[in-house]
Amino acid sequence: MTGAVDISAEVRAALASGQAVVALESTIISHGMPYPQNVAMAREVEGIVRAGGAVPATIAVLDGVPKVGLSTDELELLGSSPEVVKVSVRDLPYVAARGLHGATTVAATMRLAAMAGIRVFVTGGIGGVHRGAATSFDISADLTELGRTPVAVVSAGVKSILDIGLTLETLETLGVPVLVNGADEFPSFYSRSSGFPAPMRVDGPAEIAAVLGATWALGLPNGVVVANPIPAADEIPAQEIGGIIERALSDATRQGVTGKDITPYLLGRIVEITGGASLTANIALVKSNAVLGAEIAAALCIM
Repeated sequence: MTGAVDISAEVRAALASGQAVVALESTIISHGMPYPQNVAMAREVEGIVRAGGAVPATIAVLDGVPKVGLSTDELELLGSSPEVVKVSVRDLPYVAARGLHGATTVAATMRLAAMAGIRVFVTGGIGGVHRGAATSFDISADLTELGRTPVAVVSAGVKSILDIGLTLETLETLGVPVLVNGADEFPSFYSRSSGFPAPMRVDGPAEIAAVLGATWALGLPNGVVVANPIPAADEIPAQEIGGIIERALSDATRQGVTGKDITPYLLGRIVEITGGASLTANIALVKSNAVLGAEIAAALCIM
């Protein structure tokens, strides 16, 4: 299926030689952070992956073409152009047919990474079951994709704007292993704690790679969640961020923000309320995840 995507020469050569490759999403660039911090963050994260001995493969859709591995100019375009749309799996054919620019969500990045033959993907936080989903039915496609696409997703857990408990229950129903690196409690993006125990604790990249190898050796078709708690020095305590999230949710309800616009709105509003502290935490956790993702990809290569 690699013919369906445009794989950069560097990424193609790395895959052909068995070198470690780490996929990176692009929605975090176009819709997760303001410009120019978003582009600076993207370049720095790619550098962290390289320093860890892996090749970064940022994924997006440009002029309707799914791309795996972007140039410096393409990263700049994603971070600064207002024409870049948010693309989940269902949006891929529409964006491709119309020749649009698209930033890929966790779900779409997983799908394109799998098509290219990449097994490890680093992001900030995964989507999940939204609060109030009992009436809105708002459940992220990230969960569905994790249930059917064999890619490991390294994140700081479920975004804390979501219903973490219901998200974990859904992942269990979908047969998705949820690993927590070095902790007995599942993290909640900005915070190291969530109030929910770690479904499965692992310690370090070698143990994580062993579980990934066993998952795919068994022929299981699903992905794996690798939850990597934000570094302690960078976290916003759960009790502090909780009230801020409730305020942002109330603002979203009052303004009628729904659907695919809700997550970017909430993350942006939280940045405003915290005076930028949440953005600092977001950048820190992405960097930490990039370090771990590169280590996992390297460990898989020597198994």
